Amino acid sequence: MAEESESVTVPEPGDERAGDPSPKRRRGRGDKKKNRPFWQELPILIVIAAVIAALVVNFIGRPYVIPSESMEPTLHGCTGCTGDRIYVEKLSYDFGDPKPGDVVVFVGPSDSWNRTYHSNRSSNTVVRGIQEFFSFFGLVPPDENDLVKRVIATGGQTVQCCDAQGRVMVDGKPLDEPYAQYLYDGGKYTPGVPYASSNAAGREFGPVKVPEGNLWVMGDNRNRSADSRAHMDDQYQGTVPIKDVRGKAVFKIWPPSRIGPVRAQNPQ
Repeated sequence: MAEESESVTVPEPGDERAGDPSPKRRRGRGDKKKNRPFWQELPILIVIAAVIAALVVNFIGRPYVIPSESMEPTLHGCTGCTGDRIYVEKLSYDFGDPKPGDVVVFVGPSDSWNRTYHSNRSSNTVVRGIQEFFSFFGLVPPDENDLVKRVIATGGQTVQCCDAQGRVMVDGKPLDEPYAQYLYDGGKYTPGVPYASSNAAGREFGPVKVPEGNLWVMGDNRNRSADSRAHMDDQYQGTVPIKDVRGKAVFKIWPPSRIGPVRAQNPQ
């Protein structure tokens, strides 16, 4: 007589005979997920925000404060007043060079530009290190002499002043400069009096051929701007190397009454 064999079956998942919990019970276990306390997440959020801020400040753009009247009336600034705060973006010059009419922020390229600059860093080594650290994230101004001017001529062009009407010329052609159509006289700006029509005596300079890779820059308030004209005896003949340009001024972000774009207009 043949022996009867016992058939062995593999229990199905969830089969109580296998000792598995029911699907309902298994779902209940997954619902007991622990939430991390906010105080544990806060440092992570701070680090993420700091990394984003550093990337923006160092690669996209950062704000600057206008400290003087050299770019009036385009940009407002004076000692003891609320100067314009502008946003300066860096991306434009990652893909091309500054063009005539651009308003640019640059670091003083030679000693002649930096004679009156005083470092904003502490003499204390520890405090200075902290300032440098926060500067990387845009919370403290950089330790450099940053200036803002308008590009008048670029590498290879020849700039000089003046023609018979007192206008600045590039490659022998007079410039059209509506942004400088205010004559500073007696502490006020007089609308409708073109700077170019004022007496040219004492304003002559050049001709200067701008080296390749450099810029000739001037302030819109020509009577109150120590721009390229004031540095013609340095190694760059008053021009600014493009490598020293920090970015292009594109927007006034403060005060509210001054919010608006900073317009580039090619005077050539």
